[in-house]
Amino acid sequence: MYLAQKRIKKTLHYFIRQSVKGGKEKVQTLELFDLGSDPSKYIIYPGGHAFYIDEKIQQRLEDIGIEVTQDDLEEIFWPFLKPDIKRALEPFRSRGNAKNRRKMTPSREENLRAKTHPFDKRRLHYLKFGRMNQGYVGKMSGKLLRDLEGKSRDEIEQYFWRTETQILKRHELKTYLYVVFDLQRFFTSHWANNAPELVNEDSLDEYFLQEICRLNSSDNFWVGELHDKRLHDYLIRYLIMFFDNDFTQRNLAGEFFRDFVNQHRTFRGYPQKITVDIQEASTIFGVSQETLNSISKTNLIRLYRRLAQKHHPDLGGEHEKFIRLTEAFQSTMRKRRFIA
Repeated sequence: MYLAQKRIKKTLHYFIRQSVKGGKEKVQTLELFDLGSDPSKYIIYPGGHAFYIDEKIQQRLEDIGIEVTQDDLEEIFWPFLKPDIKRALEPFRSRGNAKNRRKMTPSREENLRAKTHPFDKRRLHYLKFGRMNQGYVGKMSGKLLRDLEGKSRDEIEQYFWRTETQILKRHELKTYLYVVFDLQRFFTSHWANNAPELVNEDSLDEYFLQEICRLNSSDNFWVGELHDKRLHDYLIRYLIMFFDNDFTQRNLAGEFFRDFVNQHRTFRGYPQKITVDIQEASTIFGVSQETLNSISKTNLIRLYRRLAQKHHPDLGGEHEKFIRLTEAFQSTMRKRRFIA
């Protein structure tokens, strides 16, 4: 059994659901109880730090043939407990189940790797390690993959929804999607693997839409789940996440300097803070001084990105122009107090 949530008319509603085995090793979802928008109404506090779940829920589940204990229900309702009682009882909680505590044998680990969808592996890997480099996804430990073992697609998506909400910060969201949809494979530029903010935005949007539609139509991904091929609610969430957020605006100039030095080891580097006056920066960027004095951080980065793609040495540009462009960008970012 697990707690599921669904947004209905902008309000979160909660359900008790269960993953059940179907034919041909499919795992399907069974909806057991609609908790409405306020599951806390089913929690009863007799006094002190004690609580129990309204017995009519247990009775309703038993009436449809589901054996359940108060301990099972307490795990479902834990997020909705009063904060003071939750703090008092947290040290005494017993989480996990016997299945997942079983010894991870080589055969079990191999089976998990074979059955876990690549999209799920990439999500697990990023949420665990926070790395853009997904080179080790294929060798992930079974101890990570077992969090998805025996779960229906609906339970898996509820797991990721909850985990992403708990772990990811807003500035990480678009990078997360860039990685888990494996979008870097569509770009050949050297920065595609570690600076997605520099890839062509129009192409990135196009590839993202292509991949989200491909995943939406994948029978292998939605196995056991009723799906009418319209974009699934779980993927609509990612669609909104992608277009409502932007990549982290890092110190791109510093990154380009480090990358340039690594590729051209005879170059000694420049002092960390180079000053380019507004007049020269205006000439380098090809815009007026007034524009640079009022430009937003986002538009400045976009302007730099467009010119960097034109002047980068790996793309046929001139070394000196690229270096001076980077210095102008860094100086303007400091002048506008976008960076320290």
